[in-house]
Amino acid sequence: MVTDTAMRQNHDYSTRFAPSPTGLLHLGHAFSALSAYDAAMSAGGKFILRIEDTDLGRCRPEFTQAIFEDLAWLGIEWESPVRHQSEHFEEFAAALKKLRETGVLYRCFRTRKEMEDAALSAPHGFRDGIDGVFKPIHISPDEEAARIANGEAFAWRLSAARAADMLVGRNLEFEEIGIGVIKVDPFLNGDVILARKDNHASYHLCAVHDDALQNISHIIRGEDLKIATHIQVVLQALLGYRAPKYQHHQLILDENGKRFAKRDKAQTLRHLRENGVAPEQIRERLGLRN
Repeated sequence: MVTDTAMRQNHDYSTRFAPSPTGLLHLGHAFSALSAYDAAMSAGGKFILRIEDTDLGRCRPEFTQAIFEDLAWLGIEWESPVRHQSEHFEEFAAALKKLRETGVLYRCFRTRKEMEDAALSAPHGFRDGIDGVFKPIHISPDEEAARIANGEAFAWRLSAARAADMLVGRNLEFEEIGIGVIKVDPFLNGDVILARKDNHASYHLCAVHDDALQNISHIIRGEDLKIATHIQVVLQALLGYRAPKYQHHQLILDENGKRFAKRDKAQTLRHLRENGVAPEQIRERLGLRN
């Protein structure tokens, strides 16, 4: 469903909803999408729908179509065309190249299994952000060259230490709506992965690039992503992007106090719709005004 941009009054205000089509949307997604949409409509701004489908192994076109159907059923309208990240890998590669040229990235040869083993053996547990907090293991230039020559797979990681040094003197912060200005901790997420051999670019890099490209002024999303804001502001500073304002809302929980997940089929929007639930009832259940 597409809005008429000619009817907009505040072109400086824009929000976005950026799901990954790896499953059906649930009530938690509905809360985020409706919150962002309502904010944009109240401000006379734009609501952007973006499909974050860079994980080619898990994302499926039928889930993308389901996203369109679910949002339209909720009464949400969005700008056209919809950006599909899988169609823009070359742009993310260019952003990655720009970061490599600044010297803030390094190759990490640890496998996923090695990472999982390290997590299980961590003395105080493993804090799980988007990628988990990672501490670098330094190898010599000769060893690195040999491993590259042997064809070993590696990931590009952002060195938090190098980034912090490069941005010294910069006032790294973001505005959390309703709370105020929050100082950014470049080390909070550790050395995050920005690209893998089997996945052209990470969530962090793609989201930051597209938020800047699409002139997103306000990001409204779940509080589980608040920790990610710190590294994303660092990336914005390194790439010369403007930082949006943020609002991290409470998570929608089930009757057992657990977060909804895409595997909770009974709470998917499709299931609720097919069982006679109306969009107005969804809003009421989520505590949003009709």
